[in-house]
Amino acid sequence: MTLPRSAESAPLVRRTLDASLRGLGVTSEIRADIALALGEACANVVQHAAAGTEYEVRARMDGYRCVVEVVDEGGAAGSAQWGGAQAPPLAESGRGLQLMRAFTEDVRIRERAHRDGAIVHFEKSLCGAGDEAGAQVAEVPAG
Repeated sequence: MTLPRSAESAPLVRRTLDASLRGLGVTSEIRADIALALGEACANVVQHAAAGTEYEVRARMDGYRCVVEVVDEGGAAGSAQWGGAQAPPLAESGRGLQLMRAFTEDVRIRERAHRDGAIVHFEKSLCGAGDEAGAQVAEVPAG
């Protein structure tokens, strides 16, 4: 899904992905974790990817995992905007990557190949702790 780089786009993409995951039987707790991470990644694009007017959100099912990538068109710092020291405990911003790592798995940030911008990648298992594989989610072929 290609979106304008505006604050209004993040809730739209979060609701769209949440509705899709709900339709597949994903629990509300897991959907909330994905929505939080997606919101943080989108907020970072809106705030920092000044070189572009749009960004792209890609989401797919890979077995029992939801794989999400947020692709921006670049900014002054590229993927470096995600690096650096952890935010101080009372800071009002700068915790997006920490939150994404706390609520999802396999968080990676990399530069786009042959183009300006960064790709924020994260995954989330769709089976909660104690669930048997497939108990909560219908299998969807990776695509």
